[in-house]
Parts: sequence; C-alpha cells; structure tokens
Amino acid sequence: MKQVSTISGRAIPLGLKNVDTDVIIPAHWLKTVSREGLGKGAFETIRAAPGNPFDVEDFAGAPILIAGDNFGCGSSREHAAWAMLDMGLTAVIAPSFSDIFSGNAFKNGILAVELPQEQVDRLLEVAKDHPITIDLENQVVTTPFQDRFAFEVDPFRKHCLLNGLDEIGLTLERDAAIETHEKKRADSLPWLDAPTRTRREHA
Repeated sequence: MKQVSTISGRAIPLGLKNVDTDVIIPAHWLKTVSREGLGKGAFETIRAAPGNPFDVEDFAGAPILIAGDNFGCGSSREHAAWAMLDMGLTAVIAPSFSDIFSGNAFKNGILAVELPQEQVDRLLEVAKDHPITIDLENQVVTTPFQDRFAFEVDPFRKHCLLNGLDEIGLTLERDAAIETHEKKRADSLPWLDAPTRTRREHA
C-alpha cells in the first residue's frame, strides 16, 4: 500500500448525498477479482449525464473527491475502493461515511476525511477553480484562501496510512517476534512440525 501523507491538487466537487457503492461501482463490474481497469466503471451512471464534474477537463486526474453526507452507503463491496483508486482518487471529503466503506477505504490506502457540512460546502465552492491540500500528519485541510479545517482520524489508521501499512505490512512489522515465537514453539512442541508423527514418538 502506498504511503499517504500530503494530498494536494484539484478536488472533484461532487457534493451528492447518499452516494452508495452501486453508484461508485455498478454491480455488473463485480465479475472481476482484479483491481485494474475498475476506474472505467467508477461512477458510471453519474458520468453518463451531460455536464457532470467527472468530465470537466480541469478535474482530470484529481486526487480528491468532495462528496455529500453518508458517502459509500449500501452493500459492502471492496470494489468501490478499488475503483476509486484505479481512477486516481486517494482521498474523499464528506460530512459522513458508511462505516463499511470507511473501513474498506482505509485498508486500500484511501483517506476518508469527515468535516462539518458548512466546511464541506466551502470546499465545494473553492474546488471549482482552485486546488485543495490535505495534510494527514497535521490533520488539516487547507485552501489558497487561508481556510484551515482540522479533522479527526483514528491514530491507528493514521499510522498505517502514513507508513503505507496494510494488514500484511502490519504483520511483517512483527517479523522478529514471529520468528522468536516459531523457534520456541518448535523446541517445545516439535510434533507440530511433523504432522505424520505422534507426540509419543517425540517423547
């Protein structure tokens, strides 16, 4: 998983409430277990409408999405996070998120920033013509107009995102302790490493 620290650039001002995971990535895209190419299907129904923000040239490759309340509700499909990553998004700002989506986003290296509605409204306005910066280390969202919006983040999630640690990475951080445990276990319970032999044979 890539490290997430400072995310700066244009932000897509979507602003819609209750965007569920079927809107983020429609069900007919779920036939694949690969993460590659899902960005083509991300927000497919919204992108089909004329004048939608995803088609604005200035927002091409934008790393941030600004959404409305209850973003990521609906079914618990991890493909939603995969699709967003594949289209280049590494952060979402909204007044609230579905718990399951928030968890899936975190595990895939997407920062979900929760801010009050009035601050989100301000960012939606700024995002139309100007970049936005999210500083995870200092937990603040800033704009070129001196706006400074602090946000909360779980300390464990912050540590993982800053260091690019997914579940495998977290396990590997304890590699030395795992090796020590395995050696002690092999010395005290040798029959566990020889399943065809009985404990009595090792006695």
